[in-house]
Amino acid sequence: MENNTAISFANVGARYDNGREVLSDVSFNISSGGFYFLSGASGAGKTTLLRLIYQLHKPCRGQIKLFGRITNEMTRDEIANLRHKMAIVFQEYSLLSHMSVFDNVALPLRVRGLPESKIKKLVIKVLEWVGLAKYADANPKTLSGGQQQRVSVARAIIIQPAILLADEPTGNLDDENASRLMELFIQMNKTFGTTIILATHSTKLMETYKFPIIHVENHRVSFSGARDTAVHATAPAQPTRVWRGPKPQNYFAELSKQFDDIGNA
Repeated sequence: MENNTAISFANVGARYDNGREVLSDVSFNISSGGFYFLSGASGAGKTTLLRLIYQLHKPCRGQIKLFGRITNEMTRDEIANLRHKMAIVFQEYSLLSHMSVFDNVALPLRVRGLPESKIKKLVIKVLEWVGLAKYADANPKTLSGGQQQRVSVARAIIIQPAILLADEPTGNLDDENASRLMELFIQMNKTFGTTIILATHSTKLMETYKFPIIHVENHRVSFSGARDTAVHATAPAQPTRVWRGPKPQNYFAELSKQFDDIGNA
């Protein structure tokens, strides 16, 4: 149904400057609460697809809808408001080196104008969840790659997005840290019903976690696995590594309640 569709593409084409189309005639619907891997060779157009969804790039033709709204003719302010419902995690972390870990994670809440008392409470809880509470005052440059990536995920989690886009977030991580991130994403999907698209080159990751796959090849997009798998999509019973932080369900339920409290304040 239309009102349950988070992302809709209809005959979308995308190019940069006057070059040939990177993506051609792309059409699909993704239901709210879906979890998808995004697969394809380097340069195939995975990042372009994510940029189109996040409204960092405009299609050269076709129509994109997010949450049932046509984005093609939106104003900058309308797009900015739409992005408040989305978050994106990059492989290169994209942390601000002149800010502490705490301030990096707090940034999206400050942009939204939340009071500092609420921000402090939420940031501390998120950092506890990703296992980095003791690094709150640290400069991101002093952290390992895996730790920096968890900071970037914490920054995405804290806004409780309806859509989370992750562009090769595990590409620079070892198996243990990759598994930790996957557990975070899976719990977001299960508890919040967050729609997640995670780009990866890792065949092992896709074989371990049986989510549907969006394939980008020869400028086109195709799907394998269940097309409309939503919150019911499950990870394997025994993943390679197990996240050893607080119980995910309890954490996300508590965080969700705090967001409700903030909204009603």
